[in-house]
Amino acid sequence: MSQHQPYAAIAETHISVVSMVGDRAYKFLKPIQTAFLDHSTVESRRDAQQLELELNRRMAPDVYLGVAEVVENGTPADYVLVMRRMPADRRLAGLLGTTESSDALRSVAKEIARFHASLEPSEAAASCSGPDAEWTRWANNLAEMRGEMVDRGLFGDDELGRIETMAKSYIDGRHQLFARRIERGMARDGHGDLMAEDIFVLEDGPRILDCLAFDETLRLGDVLADIAFLVMDVERLAGPESAARLLRFYQEFSAERHPASLAHHYVAYRALVRAKIWALRYLQTGDVEHRRSAREHLGQCLSHLGRARPRMILVGGGPGSGKSTLAEAIGAAMGWTVLNTDEVRKDIAGIGHSNRATADAERGIYTPESTEMTYRELVGEASTLLANGESVVLDASWSVDAHREIARRAAADAGARVIEIECRLPASIAKERIARRLASPWTVSDATPEIVDHMASKREPWDEAHPVDTTSSKSESRDHALRYIVTEANEVATR
Repeated sequence: MSQHQPYAAIAETHISVVSMVGDRAYKFLKPIQTAFLDHSTVESRRDAQQLELELNRRMAPDVYLGVAEVVENGTPADYVLVMRRMPADRRLAGLLGTTESSDALRSVAKEIARFHASLEPSEAAASCSGPDAEWTRWANNLAEMRGEMVDRGLFGDDELGRIETMAKSYIDGRHQLFARRIERGMARDGHGDLMAEDIFVLEDGPRILDCLAFDETLRLGDVLADIAFLVMDVERLAGPESAARLLRFYQEFSAERHPASLAHHYVAYRALVRAKIWALRYLQTGDVEHRRSAREHLGQCLSHLGRARPRMILVGGGPGSGKSTLAEAIGAAMGWTVLNTDEVRKDIAGIGHSNRATADAERGIYTPESTEMTYRELVGEASTLLANGESVVLDASWSVDAHREIARRAAADAGARVIEIECRLPASIAKERIARRLASPWTVSDATPEIVDHMASKREPWDEAHPVDTTSSKSESRDHALRYIVTEANEVATR
């Protein structure tokens, strides 16, 4: 107990009342029955309190002291969960944004990683972690948010429809990713309700309270989905940098690795759940702050769904246009994998990437048949990455629209967003660049100045591509392309 908090206090939620006296806290469950829990009898409340004790002792054994009887005329009239009272001024929610914020996040991330490591993967958790179970959770929440919440102007049908489309597209295109996570043992019986208000950072380590007890299916799942609840809450309270810091700390201590898109997806889901909860409270109370919180969380959900959608970036142009330099720069800046036709073509031919294979136009490994095979293999490799939640940059000339269409169809099948960029510059400059490159003893490029005009004559119009002038500096071209990519991503999230 902190010296700055009152000796006695009361806290109430829609299902419980906590009475705090001195250094103890006593949690009573309300005798209610709802769609998701039944505490209507003394026996049901006893069982619920006992389960809450057992689950929470996994993380805070010295806080959850036991379940006591409330006796009336010699007979148990109720049951109370007895806890050690926590100092209110050590809540994580209150430490965010202070000089203690980073250290607090680090210690909390370490404790959550320790907790997750102590859990065994289970079939029950696996059954709640696959794509079907994931979509069921989204669909159930969205169904509950329609009707009165829409009628009262809390949410728009168009907003919920957009969320439904984006979430389902991500899940449908990521079956391989969800299966791989389960195979790696990421599905466990976690906390289920990690909130900054329920975490206390003490001198001897964090105490994480209030595990979700009333429905185990909401607690079972991917460990990333578990930490995503707190990432969502920290972002709301302290901004995206603090949220990203928490996730980095968690990865540092857990060695857990995931595509960024999956983290965004899970954060979006947690934000949707909180939007629904705040909307329910608004319907009960009419408090405008509850309405504001509901809207804020819905916006957070939409934002992360937009960022969750994997990207396929087509970077094209003729020989010497700087497309490979730009593609590598985009990949480095965004942390995305870069695939290029030069390497894929040589892999198919059994030639090392560092070996040159110069040939006349449409000869050697550059025949139309070889080129067709190269593009199909390139897009196939990209599809595998997209299915695993990774964004990818494809470096190729993209001279023929049929090849672009193969990529577009693959992206659509994977629920990914295609962004097309064409590097443009005068042929004379492209030839000069190629000549300088060929003069280097270290070059592995197969292009020659003569091929520039041939490729230009075969190039089909590419109206869908955003042009980037690559006569400018490398950094200017990169920044131009990145601005376009980010703008496109933001537009998709708001459509």
